[in-house]
Amino acid sequence: MTDPTHPVLAAVAQGLGARHRTLPPWLFYDRRGSELFERITELPEYYLTRAEREILETRSDDIVRLAASGAEDPLHVVELGAGSATKTQLLLRAVVRLQGACTFLPVDVSEAALDGAVERLDREEPGLRVRPVAGTHHEALPVIGELGPRRLVLFLGSSIGNHEDEEAVALLSAVAEQLAPGGCLLLGTDRRKDPAVLLPAYDDAQGVTAAFNLNLLHRLRRELGADFDVSSWRHEARWNDAHSRVEMHLVSTVAQVVTVPGAGSFHFEAGESIHTESSIKYARPRVERLLRDAGFEPVEVLTDANERFDLHLARRVQG
Repeated sequence: MTDPTHPVLAAVAQGLGARHRTLPPWLFYDRRGSELFERITELPEYYLTRAEREILETRSDDIVRLAASGAEDPLHVVELGAGSATKTQLLLRAVVRLQGACTFLPVDVSEAALDGAVERLDREEPGLRVRPVAGTHHEALPVIGELGPRRLVLFLGSSIGNHEDEEAVALLSAVAEQLAPGGCLLLGTDRRKDPAVLLPAYDDAQGVTAAFNLNLLHRLRRELGADFDVSSWRHEARWNDAHSRVEMHLVSTVAQVVTVPGAGSFHFEAGESIHTESSIKYARPRVERLLRDAGFEPVEVLTDANERFDLHLARRVQG
């Protein structure tokens, strides 16, 4: 793989060539990475999925009722970063209960995850018409606009926290541009809390998150022919209080040079890291600012019983 326009190679060349080495988190999600992430969501330390599922189990009918209000057109559902869509299934059932049928457009960079989700939903949810889109969020945006006039876009988990505020507003604004006024967004955000609770969610005792992070290097070896010695790297989760985020890093345990065909050679000192993911933890006013700056009006915030995680329902304003 030496084509400089290939998205994986281009991302690696840019990220490893920077002063502060980074790799984008979408690189996590090859087949193996998607499998590992599904395991992460079941870990005792990873409270996020359980908290979000609790909200959807108890409030999906309310969410759908609010999203569908004020229009006679049927509600269609889009999910950015759908993965296995297991939590989403709860919401989709609520849509079918309300209107008898639903078109669902799951978007994900992992074709393996999409294939599994489509197979399960086709089998278990006869009221759904599933139209999967393999690609990035931005690649899927034009397809959102092809659905009917009433759309609910889901951005669940804590994926928006991977983006700095300016990037988050740009992404949410691009979503808003594909929605008619009155169309809705359901946005998941993790709350800021004690780092003693946050950090284990990204550095579990079983080492699944470490394997997930290190799998990124295995992917670059396989797809790009990069000569990473994976045994000379370790996973590290850090709390960055100034930026209110958990960071995941891959730390070089020795001084080494890594060559990526088509991108060049990169020298790492012992202890130097590659920043692979940020997960911002939010206070509610910060989320409300992001939504309003992107062209949405907050409608309602729903949270779990322990107030760990929020789902924000917002409506596209006139503009």
